This record gives sequence, structure tokens and C-alpha cells, in this order.
Amino acid sequence: MASNTTAGSDESLKLALAMALLRSKLLKGTCDTRQPPYATSDSEALKWKHKAKERKQEIIRLKQDLVEVEDRMHHEFSASCRCYFFDSLGKLSPNKLSGEVFDQRFKDVLRRRFLRQVRLKERRKRRNEDSTQRLFLSDNKDEEIEQLRASVDFLVELCDTPDDASFANWSHQAVDFILDAINNTLSKGKNMEPVEGIIDSLSLHLVRKMCTTLQGKACHDAQFHIQHLLRKLGSESCVGQRVILAASQKISLLAENLLFLDPFESNFPEMHSNLYILIQLIEFFVSDYLINWSKANGFTTELFEEWVNSILHARKGLQLLESRCGLYILYMDRVIGLTAKLVGQAESLQKLNPNVLQRLFF
Repeated sequence: MASNTTAGSDESLKLALAMALLRSKLLKGTCDTRQPPYATSDSEALKWKHKAKERKQEIIRLKQDLVEVEDRMHHEFSASCRCYFFDSLGKLSPNKLSGEVFDQRFKDVLRRRFLRQVRLKERRKRRNEDSTQRLFLSDNKDEEIEQLRASVDFLVELCDTPDDASFANWSHQAVDFILDAINNTLSKGKNMEPVEGIIDSLSLHLVRKMCTTLQGKACHDAQFHIQHLLRKLGSESCVGQRVILAASQKISLLAENLLFLDPFESNFPEMHSNLYILIQLIEFFVSDYLINWSKANGFTTELFEEWVNSILHARKGLQLLESRCGLYILYMDRVIGLTAKLVGQAESLQKLNPNVLQRLFF
């Protein structure tokens, strides 16, 4: 009996020892496979580094996709324009050009297309300047001045390459947009001071570019293309009158330089040509728009008196060159005579400063 009890206890003891050893081995294996805390932190850091690298690669791919899309859009819209805009280049009375009625139909699709192109150009410029700012071109009234300024900058930069295929495609859309923005500002009775500053800058830049265009075979055509842009912009009196003022001041400066310049100097022919194209530009404005300007709401008599005095002053400068070339003074007299004739036909222009009228008629 006692031997049976001892044998049973030995079996239980052996079973308990076996279970303890098995449990000990299992616990040891678990401890061996478990990583220490510092190993866990290193693993997390590697995981986040891998994710950051993936995100960086994704951003690079998205930037490349964006550049490809922009390039495709630029290529799509850079075809040569075959519209009416540059028809009858250098001829009088642009109001009678075929297709001119479309000037009053400022289509939304052209507006969105033009603004998209301006926005892309602004993004490229800001990207090159490492700027994080972004120009938002929307219909918000607070953005209208910025839209006008960006469009003017776009047109001025476009005139750097007037023989490029994109010039004909985008120049008339830029002109339409600028005129539309100015008319909207006038019709809403907003403060015109910021707009006038932009117009002054536009007039000076385009007149300067017209007189300092690219050298070579395309120089002459480029001058007439920029002159045509100024004529189109000049349909709005606040633009046209400022262009006349800038052009007449440029004539006075050229006349003074020519007076002390040797005719055999290399830049003499260019200055000689610039004088004629400036006088012709003033004649275009006076013959085509002066009567319409006098009837417009945005017409300012102070600006009119200023540019009349300026062209009379330019005539005095050209008179000193009469011994060299009498055509200068003849062409300027024709412009002044035409101005006096049209002033006599418009009642509103006959109420100007008597001193200005006296100088103009006599």
C-alpha cells in the first residue's frame, strides 16, 4: 500500500518537473525574441524615414507632371493668330477694320484662357525668384487691380519678342482684357488713381519698346506691331491721351539729341526712323479717336491740355532741325493742324483753357 502511494507521488513529481521545464523553455524563447526598447525606437525611426522618402518622391513626380501639363497648355495656345487684330497694319481709321465688331464681344472663354496663361507666367516667374507667394486671379473686386497689373506686365514682356509666334496669339487678348478692366473700373465709379499709375507705366514702357525694338530684319515690322498695339489700347481716352503725352515727350528728347548728333553716327538712322513712327502714332490717335474721346465719360480736359502743350513744345524742338530735314516740321504741323480742326468741330473741346486754344490755333 505504501509502495503504491510512493510510486504515485513520484509520477506526479516527474510530471510537475516536466511542465516546469517546458514552461521555462517557452518563457526563455519569448524573452530571446523580444527586442530591447532602443531597438524598437530605431525601427520606428527607420519606418518614418522610409515614409518621408516616399512622400518626397511623390512630390517630385507631381511637380514633373505639373510642368508637363503647363508645357502642353503653352504649346496648345501658342499657335499663330489668324484673327482681324493686325489687319490693315499702319493704315488710318482702325475703327473701320473688318471684324472690329468683335472688340465689343469680350468672350468668357477668351478671358479664362488669357488669365490662365497670365497665371502660368506669374507662377514660373515666382518659382524662378524662389518666392512662395502666389497670385490668385479671380473675379473678386479686390483682385481686379492686381489682375490689371499682371496683364500689363504680361503684355510688356510679350513685346520683348514681337516676331515670336505667341505674340500674335496673345497680344490682342491682352489688349481686350486691359480695355475691359479699365471700362469696368470707370463704369463702377471706383478710384482711378491706381489704374492711372498702371496706365502711365504701360504707356511709357510700350513707347520705349517701340523705339528700341529688336535689331535686324524684323525690326521695322516689330515697330509697327507695337505701334498697332498702342493704337488699339488708345481707343480708351485715358490710355490714348497718356500715350500721346509719352510719345510727344519722346519726340522732344530725340529732337534735342539729334541737334547735337553727327549724321554719320551709327545710331542716327534709328533715331531718324523713331521720330517718324512717333509722329505717325500721334496722328493715328488724333484722326481716329479725338472726337470720340471728347464725348466719353472718362475724358479729362487737364490731360488733353497737357499733351497739346507737349506736342507744341515738341514742334519747337523739331523746328531747330529744319535746316537738316524739313519733313520733321511739316509732319508735325500736319498733326497740329488736324488737332486744331477737330477741336473746332467738338463743342466740349472749345471750353478749354484759352491760352492752350490760342497756342493751338495760332
